[in-house]
Amino acid sequence: MNVLTDNFSLYGKGFLGTVELTVYASLLALVLGFVMASFRAAPVGSLRVVGTVWVTVLRNTPLTLLFFAVLLGLPRFGLVLPFQVFAVIALGCYTSAFICEALRSGINTVPTGQGEAARSLGMSFGQTLNTVVLPQAFRSVIPPVGSTLIALAKNSAIAGAFSVTELLGVYKPLNEMGYSIIWSFVWIAVGYLIITLTISALFNVLEKRFGVAR
Repeated sequence: MNVLTDNFSLYGKGFLGTVELTVYASLLALVLGFVMASFRAAPVGSLRVVGTVWVTVLRNTPLTLLFFAVLLGLPRFGLVLPFQVFAVIALGCYTSAFICEALRSGINTVPTGQGEAARSLGMSFGQTLNTVVLPQAFRSVIPPVGSTLIALAKNSAIAGAFSVTELLGVYKPLNEMGYSIIWSFVWIAVGYLIITLTISALFNVLEKRFGVAR
């Protein structure tokens, strides 16, 4: 227990770093995932190609490689930002591909006749998507989106290898100070458990409130 009590501020700093990464990357992933899902469902061929390429490339690229590409590649084009921002970009873009596919699967559950009926009333693609399709799709994609964001929280541990303050990186200074590596990791695991259970509880509430009744 002294590992935690003697180094509570260190654990707290790492915990808050992971929470910040998770929150900001989740917001970016949800926005990009929504945009790409809209592209993939769009009647315009070029937009569908963009969405397909985005999902195919990011889903099949290792996250560590994507971190290297963002942190080492973007500065070569003159984009110099704090490492934490680069980590948010890498995590958010990577996760957006999975969010996109979850949303697209929800869109596919909506009967095509409803979209056709909306278009017959003179509604545009955007209006049909936002007022008819997505509200119904949202109800069925709450569980997979929640699972994806839980995976994002755990994937944030990779950021520690790129000088970003996060929870897993706490073990390095603790190990140097001679603390038990086992108990160091036990309290790190507890921190991740708190974050993932919070996300799970939030999406359980959303599912009970908006989910499809079975």
